[in-house]
Amino acid sequence: MGSKAIHRILVGAALCCLFACPALGAAKFHIGVVTGTVSQSEDDLRGAERLIKEYGDVSKGGMIKHLTYPDNFMSEMETSISQIVGLADDPLMKVIVVNQAIPGTTEAFRRVKEKRKDILCFSGEPHEDPNVIDSISDLSCGSDTITRGYLIVAAAKKLGADTLVHISFPRHMSYEMLSRRRNIMEVACKDLGLKFVFETAPDPTSDVGVAGAQQFILEKVPAWLAKYGKKAAFFCTNDAQTEPLLKQVAAHGGFFVEADLPSPLMGYPGAFGIDLSKEKGNWPAILKKVEGAVVKAGGKGRMGTWAYSFGFANSAALAEFGKRIVEKKTKLGDFKTLMECFAKYTPGARWNGGYYTDLSTGTKRKNHVLIYQDTYILGRGYLDMTKVQVPEKYFKIR
Repeated sequence: MGSKAIHRILVGAALCCLFACPALGAAKFHIGVVTGTVSQSEDDLRGAERLIKEYGDVSKGGMIKHLTYPDNFMSEMETSISQIVGLADDPLMKVIVVNQAIPGTTEAFRRVKEKRKDILCFSGEPHEDPNVIDSISDLSCGSDTITRGYLIVAAAKKLGADTLVHISFPRHMSYEMLSRRRNIMEVACKDLGLKFVFETAPDPTSDVGVAGAQQFILEKVPAWLAKYGKKAAFFCTNDAQTEPLLKQVAAHGGFFVEADLPSPLMGYPGAFGIDLSKEKGNWPAILKKVEGAVVKAGGKGRMGTWAYSFGFANSAALAEFGKRIVEKKTKLGDFKTLMECFAKYTPGARWNGGYYTDLSTGTKRKNHVLIYQDTYILGRGYLDMTKVQVPEKYFKIR
């Protein structure tokens, strides 16, 4: 991975087609987009809504068919699989995007391919191991958990943190990419002079549900700060637990570099009671309003995000890339065009990325892309983390 090509996209104002309206007449082909619900992964869902705004809903003659899988997707896996496979019954379906690609996506894609080999299957932020999902997915695209394992620690040090508290649960730690990131963070902390702490929290898909998991975080953060000090930086692997974590960090101290899937919408509106109804879809305006609320709450210079949601961009960009392939404007494996699709939905953002490298073979997977965006600290600005060179040894940590 150390020799991977680094791609940075600086997007200008030439993207005038960003809010193009759907063409008149029925769409010639359909794209299925499957996301979580608002409660579990709002940003992913907003990306699907953005596509519908641009290309229209299938029910109204447009191109996009959007479905949501159950919140308790681990216990309702067959339901999720059936939803995804059902999209293949549409004769006009040409692309299926699942973001986030929860457990069961591999099996769903296998069944889709059995029915329709012509359908492109794309997985966003896959939960299943790369060796599993990459065996059937035409393209997997996730946040660069490997690189970010180092960069989040480096950013925490820049902010003045002396401890990193990593919060997760067994299901997430069974995922190869999340487990590797955790291990990289621990080594990075040792190398950069921070203390690493692992804390276990309830899984929102368990019997306690989302509410129970959030309540746990609300109750524990003050105790953790008392134990580890006000210079502790917190990181959690679950979207639903981000909101209570942000709320308590702002109120009681500590740092929050960025979310597992960073976004101004990831936890911030709920944590600070921010009404973004007027700013919906306008990411610069959303960031500005969130920043104002965080600064007012006392979180200036201590809390960060990405300027644009990765979940949002992943849903939209993968569908856009599939669209261009079907229209024969590009081909699978065209990394440059894929990055242009991300750029389309994130004007002005800076990205780095490359291909996933299999640790056992040392080979790059051309159907698995890992990317990341620069960290934006609210009340301070960008940290220029896309310019940081990650030492080679971190890409070899298991």
